[in-house]
Amino acid sequence: MFYSFVVPAFNRPDEIRELLASLVQLNLPASSFDGLEVIIADGSPDEILVSVIAEFKNQLRIEHIHRPKLAISPSRNLGAEVAKGDYVIFLDSDVILPADYLIHLHASLQKNPADAFGGPDAAHGSFSSVQKAINFAMTSYLTTGGIRGGKKQLHAYNPRGFNMGIKKEIFKKMNGFSPLTCGEDIELSIRILEAGYSVQLIPEAFVYHKRRSTFKSFFRQVFRFGAARINIYYHHRKELKLTHFFPSAFLIFLIAGVIGSLFSKLIFTTFLPLTGVYYAAIFILSSLKEKSIEVGLLSLVASTCQLCGYGSGFLTNGFEVFVKGNKNGLGLGASK
Repeated sequence: MFYSFVVPAFNRPDEIRELLASLVQLNLPASSFDGLEVIIADGSPDEILVSVIAEFKNQLRIEHIHRPKLAISPSRNLGAEVAKGDYVIFLDSDVILPADYLIHLHASLQKNPADAFGGPDAAHGSFSSVQKAINFAMTSYLTTGGIRGGKKQLHAYNPRGFNMGIKKEIFKKMNGFSPLTCGEDIELSIRILEAGYSVQLIPEAFVYHKRRSTFKSFFRQVFRFGAARINIYYHHRKELKLTHFFPSAFLIFLIAGVIGSLFSKLIFTTFLPLTGVYYAAIFILSSLKEKSIEVGLLSLVASTCQLCGYGSGFLTNGFEVFVKGNKNGLGLGASK
């Protein structure tokens, strides 16, 4: 079995260096393993990544394809086009692979072959407290983490582009990633499932995922995620679950509760305990998971950003598409 790792890149040389260093340190399977290659599909406007990639030329079979200002979906498709592996594994540039990642992945595919697969994400011990809090918000069942990939799924599993693999031949048949600029990985996963191919979650094949380092940038990111869910629904009408409405319901509840509490004692005495219990659960679980009160407190902010950001993106783009009739919504529909 030969594996091709495809990484879309846009600047961020430090992240690329960390990812490549983790690939160098991978423990390799002992049998039925023919090797791996790494393809950096680089859309950076300049040659900022050239020297970083050169550091690993003698340690990895690596190919650098540079197309200035290339968007993420075309970058992935370009990387997959030149990939030589039986499986193409897509990674985001801000992930780090645990040493046994490929051992677990290979063992699982040998035991239970799949046409496509994915794994969850986690926070590395070296991540900042903010990054750990953001990771909690993105993976906890107290927010919407239950739809992203854990040991139990709330519905059919859709691999995400930060840790997603597919047989090369099937990727070609599916015509790769669509022109969507956000949610394109989920949209491909949906098409794979609709075509009848097997999709597998491999919990042990997780990655350390940095995501954003500030709450402001994190809010912008999840706003796009919420907006993208409307675009996905526009193309796949069965792909809207009750869980996708939870962030919007939370946002409305939060706004209505705060405003209503200013004018009604009854609303205040109902709203305060409900939100208090919910936030107490977030604080306790996050603090215990990360063994840090600081991360627990920051998780309150991260979870609020995650829910309100996603919810506002979902509502705003829903209004654009279904009320105003703008099929391109907030401009997240197609790559340039």
